[in-house]
Amino acid sequence: MPSGTDDDAFRCDRAAVRRAFERAASTYEAAAVVQAQARDDLLGRLDYVTLEPRFVVDAGAGTGRSSLALKRRYPRARVVALDAALAMLRGSGRRAWWRRAPDFDRVCGDLECLPFADASVDLLFSNLALPWCDPDRALAEARRVLAPQGLLSVTTLGPDTLRELRAAWAQVDAGAHVIPFVDMHDLGDALVRAGFVQPVLDVERRTLHYAEFADLVADLRASGSRNVLAARARGLTGKGKARALRDAYERERRDGRLPASCEIVFAHAWAGAAPVPAARRGDRTVIPFETVRRGLRERLRR
Repeated sequence: MPSGTDDDAFRCDRAAVRRAFERAASTYEAAAVVQAQARDDLLGRLDYVTLEPRFVVDAGAGTGRSSLALKRRYPRARVVALDAALAMLRGSGRRAWWRRAPDFDRVCGDLECLPFADASVDLLFSNLALPWCDPDRALAEARRVLAPQGLLSVTTLGPDTLRELRAAWAQVDAGAHVIPFVDMHDLGDALVRAGFVQPVLDVERRTLHYAEFADLVADLRASGSRNVLAARARGLTGKGKARALRDAYERERRDGRLPASCEIVFAHAWAGAAPVPAARRGDRTVIPFETVRRGLRERLRR
């Protein structure tokens, strides 16, 4: 179920999201293995795009690693690292690698309400920040700030992410514990609704392995991945329920290790006026993949 639905149970509490990443500011880099891999892959996809941006925004920048890479890639551009967690931005400034980095700006702000003028951004880059947002709101803001022919380059998480944890919780209680991450096809629909053209999406699946359930929980907390759903239960999880959750997750153990699945969705789309031919199937917009791939190739040859 996309977080862009009207069901408040599946919406993220924006204040809780900010607090979770504020707490994780000092531990994020060591724990965010999947995030780092997705970042590097998304940056690599820019190798196939001919782009000379003047203004680049790294939305949901976290510790600023993507911002640094973007500034090095586009040295003439103004690069802004934007994040809702001020502690992330402040903590990054104290890291040795940041002090040696090329100059770029840091702005504390929200992806659902970007502090930039209409049509002012040439490239909006966002790595794994979209899962914590209402996708329709965040993509509408991205479309608003992107200049004509500007590029949106994002990753998000698909519904197979943390499926083992979701299944374990389902054996414990009926509460909301894990974000219902957006399916690739629903993200494609959301891009079209927001006014983007020539969207190209693909998925990569990865699995992390842990010796103990406590290690998985520690990594999730250290990377800011907490239960921030609006309908989450308040207060600490009791010892009995925590033990039941651990026991349920233990049923997933294979070859002595506990798996944690991750589905990473990559998307590129352009802010342009020309529509892409599309068909309607029920209430879903279907864009022929060959059409968008051909359109992207033509654009890249320009």
